[in-house]
Amino acid sequence: MPYQRPTLSELRAQVAADISSGIPGADGLLRFSNLKVLGTVQAGLSHLHYGYLDWIALQATPYTATDEFLEAWAALKDVFREPATAATGTATFSGVVGTSLPSGTRMVRGDGYVYQSTASGTVGSGGTVTVPAEAVLDPIDPINNPTGNGAAGNTPTGTVLTLESPITGIQSGGTAATAFTGGADVEKDDALRTRMLLAYQNAPQGGKASDYVLWALSVPGVTRAWVAPNGFGTGTVVVYIMLDIAEAGNGGFPVGTDGVSQHDKGADGTPRGTVATGDQLTAADVIIDLEPVTALVYLVAPTANTINFTISGIGTPSADTQAAIASAIDNIFLGHGSPIAGTSVALSSIEAVIAAIAGTTGFVINSPTGNIANVTGQLPVRGTMTYNP
Repeated sequence: MPYQRPTLSELRAQVAADISSGIPGADGLLRFSNLKVLGTVQAGLSHLHYGYLDWIALQATPYTATDEFLEAWAALKDVFREPATAATGTATFSGVVGTSLPSGTRMVRGDGYVYQSTASGTVGSGGTVTVPAEAVLDPIDPINNPTGNGAAGNTPTGTVLTLESPITGIQSGGTAATAFTGGADVEKDDALRTRMLLAYQNAPQGGKASDYVLWALSVPGVTRAWVAPNGFGTGTVVVYIMLDIAEAGNGGFPVGTDGVSQHDKGADGTPRGTVATGDQLTAADVIIDLEPVTALVYLVAPTANTINFTISGIGTPSADTQAAIASAIDNIFLGHGSPIAGTSVALSSIEAVIAAIAGTTGFVINSPTGNIANVTGQLPVRGTMTYNP
């Protein structure tokens, strides 16, 4: 059975008993006696040592290691913590026709978050200039910036951006012409541990299905991945990916078009398939260096299989209860949804998580009426929530 670490109270009692037994006929535990004070200090130090040993034990195995020790265990399997990634998009500013907006121009969001242009542009005949831009990530700091603030750079279309320094002929106030997406924080311990344990449990075998999942998950921003061997015909491998944090504004679905890596070329030097773009291309360009040379790998975004719910028996719940129900359903879809056919999301699992929420006693799910089958290429997501008396 596991070792039972003594509590601080138990250690104090043990030291007090030792002091009393060591000086029979005298009371060494008077309120302000030196022996009582020293005994309390000794118990506290022993408790600290037990805590340190507990911490050492946690770091001694990959399953419970944390921080740099987790990274060291993961590195033994060539699994490394994903860095923060910068959100990218485009920004538009008005100005005098012919005025140049240089590459590297810094622009600031209302909350102080900084972006900079990655290419120059010139104000056209319409009086505006649109340039590509990316978020500026501050150096990682264990205290002030432990996450990298990559996800904070994601922002919707129309967000106001202001030039950090004025440029003659360019108005200071601009907007995000497209949404800034793709920003992700430094990978957390739980996500790194999951990928590491997958690597320990699935030894590389030259391109088996689990290899492709591990390779896809190693791409910064990718949080879930599935593989369909021969998905587009003999010799093809279809890898579905989701970026639940980096593309949260798009429901976690990748932003880009499906296809193969730009480096996957045949004997004539041309791509062997339609070249992917956006998030799919980023992942494809990573996997191309790891996959077997004979495989034709397509990176694909699942499509949403929207599931609407009708629930009766609890009237119209409060806003907090409705939010809790929606979150519970989302978590079930997150854990059990898949774009690979052959499995399903059990309705009983959804009923169980709803039943655990206060204020839902007596509920009945009228729709859907049974388990939700996973469909090839589609990922179940929560749709509308309708509450009937």
